[in-house]
Amino acid sequence: MIELYYWTTPNGHKITLFLEEAQLPYEIHPVNIGRGEQFKPEFLAIAPNNRIPSIVDRAPKDGGPPISVFESGAILLYLAEKTGKFLSSDIRKRIATLEWLFWQVGGLGPMAGQNNHFRNYAPEKIPYAIKRYMDETNRLYGVMNKRLADREFLAGEYSIADMASYPWIVPYVAQGQTLDDFPHLKRWFEAIKARPATIAAYAKAKEINPAPPAPPDDEARKHLFGQTAAKTV
Repeated sequence: MIELYYWTTPNGHKITLFLEEAQLPYEIHPVNIGRGEQFKPEFLAIAPNNRIPSIVDRAPKDGGPPISVFESGAILLYLAEKTGKFLSSDIRKRIATLEWLFWQVGGLGPMAGQNNHFRNYAPEKIPYAIKRYMDETNRLYGVMNKRLADREFLAGEYSIADMASYPWIVPYVAQGQTLDDFPHLKRWFEAIKARPATIAAYAKAKEINPAPPAPPDDEARKHLFGQTAAKTV
């Protein structure tokens, strides 16, 4: 059994996508990051960076004690290696998958996240910051579009690289992007959106957090933004 500590964010969706695709039994422990639940000691024990998602595998492959994993990219890699799914053993296919997984973790996610923050959450609209991150998001969409021009998925076959990237394309409107500008990316996006596991993962998200996306209230802002080493609540 996989215990998934989760909230309904792009990084959270990455893991439910994998678990649904692999049909692994799992149990969700909601961590409402807008209410500060990520700072509870029991969560910090498995996720010291106070960010979702994280997992506890109660039945690890080596048969030993439970294994906890934090950071979405590390979780995807762990689950792929546990199950032997969505990460090829062929060296060339494997390295392509890992390249695009780390591309998402180090590029698409952070840039799209900053884009969304400065466009939609920042109390002060800073034109330079908005343009900077919108342009970089646009550039990264272009990188994906070019990559997908001659292959179905980022590494050829559907993989953890696609599962990592898809949830960060879902809010393309909030990021100020138009998928019609990126026809190969749009084809990829629609194909993943239609997968039964994707439908199931996003249905699960609505069960956990049925409220539509909305600007954070004062309490959520306190927990989500402005944290420092000395201030965690």
